[in-house]
Amino acid sequence: MKRLYFGTDGVRGPYGGPLINAEFASRLGAAAGAWIRQKHADAGVVLIGRDTRASGEDLHAAVAKGLRMAGLTPVSLGVVPTPAVARAVVRKAVRLGVVITASHNPAADNGIKFFGPGGVKLTDEDEAAIESLLGEAPGGVISAPVILSGAAEDYCATAAALLPAGSLNGWRIVLDTANGATCATSPAVLRRLGAVVIGLGDAPDGSNINAGVGSEHPEQLAAMVRSNAARLGIAHDGDGDRCVLCDEQGGVLDGDEILTILALHAIACGRLKLQTLVITVQSNLGVDAAIQAAGGRVRRTAVGDRYVIEGMLAEGAVLGGESSGHIICADVSPTGDGLVAAMRVIEVMLATGKPLSELRRSLRKFPQLTAALRVKEKRPLENCPVLTKAMAEIEQELGAQGRILVRYSGTEPKLRLLAEGPTESVVASAMDRLKAAVHVDLEVV
Repeated sequence: MKRLYFGTDGVRGPYGGPLINAEFASRLGAAAGAWIRQKHADAGVVLIGRDTRASGEDLHAAVAKGLRMAGLTPVSLGVVPTPAVARAVVRKAVRLGVVITASHNPAADNGIKFFGPGGVKLTDEDEAAIESLLGEAPGGVISAPVILSGAAEDYCATAAALLPAGSLNGWRIVLDTANGATCATSPAVLRRLGAVVIGLGDAPDGSNINAGVGSEHPEQLAAMVRSNAARLGIAHDGDGDRCVLCDEQGGVLDGDEILTILALHAIACGRLKLQTLVITVQSNLGVDAAIQAAGGRVRRTAVGDRYVIEGMLAEGAVLGGESSGHIICADVSPTGDGLVAAMRVIEVMLATGKPLSELRRSLRKFPQLTAALRVKEKRPLENCPVLTKAMAEIEQELGAQGRILVRYSGTEPKLRLLAEGPTESVVASAMDRLKAAVHVDLEVV
C-alpha cells in the first residue's frame, strides 16, 4: 500500500502549509488513535513529546484533540528528546507515543512521528493503514493537556548509568544541542558524570533550532573544541536522535566513524551480538572492510533509521545506524539516541585510553562525494532517461570498485546523489556526470 503523507521519518513539512497544520494534525491524531485501538483494545494513554519549535504547542494540541476523539487519553511529556519519548513508551507500557518535531530541518518546518509498542517506530504498512483511516477534522474545543513529569529525569538517569560515577572528572566537553530538545538533558548528564561542559546552541527561542548549529552545522563545534582545548565535542540535531562528534584536534566524525569505533570495540570485547552491524546503503564501503577484517559482518538496509531498526530486529543485532549520526544501541534504547551514542564512544575512550583522533583511524573511508539538489518535482527516476543512462554507464565503469546511489529525500524536496570509488578523480568525474544529467531531466531550484 503506497503512502501519501508519511516519509522516511513521519510526516514533515513547512508549518502552516497544506500538510503540517492544526487541521491535518488533528485528523492524523484521530486516525492514529483509531488504528492503535483496532490493533490493541487496551490502548488508553498516548504519550506526546515535542522539540523547541514555536509551532510545536499548536500541533501538540491538535494531535491531542484527534487522539481524544478516538477515545484515547493524550498525556504531554513536554519538551524532551525523541529517544526520551521512546523510552517512556517502554517504561509506561503504553501502546503509542507521538513526537512533534522536524528533527534536523529548519525552524519553519515541523512534523509528526509515532512510536508503537516497545518504543519502536511504525512500519510502512502501519503508516499506510493510518492514512487509510484519515477522516474529517474532529470538532469540539481543545482541552488542556494532561501533564506527566519525570520522563526527562528518567532518560537522564539511564544515560548517566552507562558510565561510572565521576568518570568524566577533568574532561572538558563542548556540547552543541542545536537550540533543540536536548538543551536540558545532555548537559545535565555530562555534568553529573563530572565533565566541564562548554555549551553551544543552548538558548532556544522557538525560531533558532538548527540555525547554524547542531549536527548539520559542526563548524562552530570544531572551532570551540580547539579554542577550549576540549577532550571532544558532541553535536545533536533538533530532537536529539542524532550524534556527530569532534575529536580533540577539531576533526569531525560522522555516523560511519562512530559506528565503526563502537562495532570494533564490541567485537574485541566479545559483546557484538552475532558479530553483526546494520547500516544503510548510504554508508561508506570502508565500514564493511573494517568490520569484516575484524571478523564481523555488515547488513545494509534502505536509508532511514527505522529501516535500520527493522533490519536489526530481523537479524537479532544490537548495533546499527546511519552515516547521518542516527546510532541505535538496542540494548539501551529502541531508537536512535544521540546521547547514548556519545556515552558509548566515551566508554571506548575510557576503556582504551585512546583519544578520539586515534580511534577514528580504524575506518579508512573509500573516496566519496555526496550532493543534495533541490528539485521542483520528484519525478520518478525511471522517467528521467538521461539520468538513468548516466547511472548505468557509471555503474558499469566502476564495477566492484565503487558505487553510486541516487534517491529522493523522504523529508525534503531534494534529490540526493552519492558517488564512491577507488580514487578521488574517478569519484569527482562520476558526480559531475550525475549532476549534469539531473539538470537535463529535472528542474533544479
